[in-house]
Amino acid sequence: MNESVNLILNSSLGAELSTEEAGELSALMNLRDLEDGDFLITEGTADESLHVLLQGKLEVVKRTGADGTASLAILREGDLAGELSFLDGEIHSVGLRALCDTRVYSLKREDFEKIVDQNPRLVYKVMRAVARSTHRIVHRMNHDFIELNNYIFKQHGRY
Repeated sequence: MNESVNLILNSSLGAELSTEEAGELSALMNLRDLEDGDFLITEGTADESLHVLLQGKLEVVKRTGADGTASLAILREGDLAGELSFLDGEIHSVGLRALCDTRVYSLKREDFEKIVDQNPRLVYKVMRAVARSTHRIVHRMNHDFIELNNYIFKQHGRY
């Protein structure tokens, strides 16, 4: 098994994929290396790509007033990024900045759409991985909201 197939299988994208399916998918993807401080995604742009973080860390940042940024989350190896822009083509509402030397696999939507008719089962599995990733994000945001709400209103005696 080659390294790119193994990297996909060990990511959240490869949770349901066979070795053969991971090989087919890796043939569509491009490897990208980022240095510390480089942006994978710039807020306000659209690239219609799904990214799989293979190595390193990405900081999710949001522009604030006076040319500042706020750190919203840290993505780690195996995480997906750019899911919503990949699906709907809309602009990114946040940016992704490398916190160290980082390696990602990127899949352009137009390349992915080429296999819809030839391998709908693979497309289905990838879309399930995207849905799982989005669900994890919403779950984490809900949890953070509850924690913040508890803190603000000093509920449940933990604050």
